[in-house]
Amino acid sequence: MEYKYHTFSNGLKIIHKPVKGIVSHCGLMVETGSRDESETENGLAHMIEHLIFKGTKKRKTWHILSRIENVGGELNAYTTKEETAIYASFLSPYYERTLELFSDVAFNSVFPEKEVEKEKEVIIDEINSYNDSPAELIYDEFEELIFAGHPLGRNILGNIENVQSFSRTNIINFLKNHYGIQNMVIASVGDIEFSKLIKLTEKYFGCKEATTKIVSRSSFEQYTPFQKTINKKSYLSHLMVGSTGYSRIDKRKTALMLLNNLLGGPAMNSRLNMGIREKYGFAYQIESYYQPYSDTGVFSIYLGTDTKHIQKGIDLIIKELNLLRKKKIGTLQLDRAQKQFIGQMAISYEASANEMLSMARAHLYHNRVNTFEQNIEIINRLSANDLLEVANDVFDTSRLSRLIFESKTD
Repeated sequence: MEYKYHTFSNGLKIIHKPVKGIVSHCGLMVETGSRDESETENGLAHMIEHLIFKGTKKRKTWHILSRIENVGGELNAYTTKEETAIYASFLSPYYERTLELFSDVAFNSVFPEKEVEKEKEVIIDEINSYNDSPAELIYDEFEELIFAGHPLGRNILGNIENVQSFSRTNIINFLKNHYGIQNMVIASVGDIEFSKLIKLTEKYFGCKEATTKIVSRSSFEQYTPFQKTINKKSYLSHLMVGSTGYSRIDKRKTALMLLNNLLGGPAMNSRLNMGIREKYGFAYQIESYYQPYSDTGVFSIYLGTDTKHIQKGIDLIIKELNLLRKKKIGTLQLDRAQKQFIGQMAISYEASANEMLSMARAHLYHNRVNTFEQNIEIINRLSANDLLEVANDVFDTSRLSRLIFESKTD
């Protein structure tokens, strides 16, 4: 089914996919994340995402959290390096209730000093918990080294010193500079006429004026490969291997996504899983990961294993990467890889909340969203030569970086 679009006079964009059903999904996404913070602001976007639920001009925390959940729905939010989202799943008759709440928390939050101080402790606990999980922490530390000295390299949670220093004034100033209505998208997948959705959105968002101050992002330009080992008090060692990848607008992005899925995607028959875990049995976990950003991207492979297997793991990873660089995959392999990737994408879209957030993100950055059928066509147009070209670019061993959290139990 085709997506429906509308842009309001204040710059707010809306995208909707009509779907008959009992449950609908809606989200408000803002083009603001941790890369838009200054060094002293690092962690502020994430903190705001927490605090918008802590009170508005007409609601206290309990009333905000209960507004959707009292009618059987679910309310949630998240922050990434480039966007912040508030979203909900709810019974289809409750669209107006949901949109009104989105508008209230986005524009009328009051950030009580007591709540600000209380939430600092919550976030500090979150940072400490994260630091206790090397399997998660290594991803962020790897990106910090990949994007050294650039805002993209900073942890979304920030650091404890910054979090402790944030004031209500800091929060309000950041909102004024970054939460402009023209930087927002409302996405919907559900059972509502588009004309009615437009009217409800106009009712709660149409009165918001576009701001004149738009903060531009500094692009990432200089990548220097590195090799680093850090001793960690843990029983398992952790390894990241990778380099920069393609941006969201790069035409080679889909080829890298397909290669990533073939190499170390969620399927148990991925090349890395079969060639390392299943064949040798020493990988607790192995997977590859590709994250595109506005102007760059990152490709990485993660391995969790016993310290004695780290070097063997590195050798086997490089072997798999070189196979993709030196040998063009066959027609049957390509067909199987395309079918698998398309199937996984279809399963993901079965969770309509995932599709709604994907729609919001695509519309935020590209002003358009490919239909599922268009995505299938793009994937099926990829040739073995396309994959070989991308593999020789991204998997070039001279460009690969390495980060090891080496187990130290004493």
